[in-house]
Amino acid sequence: MERALSTTHGSHRTGGLRPLGRFVGLMSLGRSRRRLGELEDHLLRDIGLTAAEARREAEKPVWNAPAHWLR
Repeated sequence: MERALSTTHGSHRTGGLRPLGRFVGLMSLGRSRRRLGELEDHLLRDIGLTAAEARREAEKPVWNAPAHWLR
């Protein structure tokens, strides 16, 4: 028996995103990572990160993201 795919906010139950939604998500992730890399040390401490951890995350390419981040 086949199940119909339902859509919610442009995504399918299979976890796929429409191409434009995926692109926007990746651009948002890139922006967030760049901003993380620009935070001052005292702000990084507030969120429990070191400057080295923030720098490593900021240097990752946008396509290197867990699938659950792009939902």
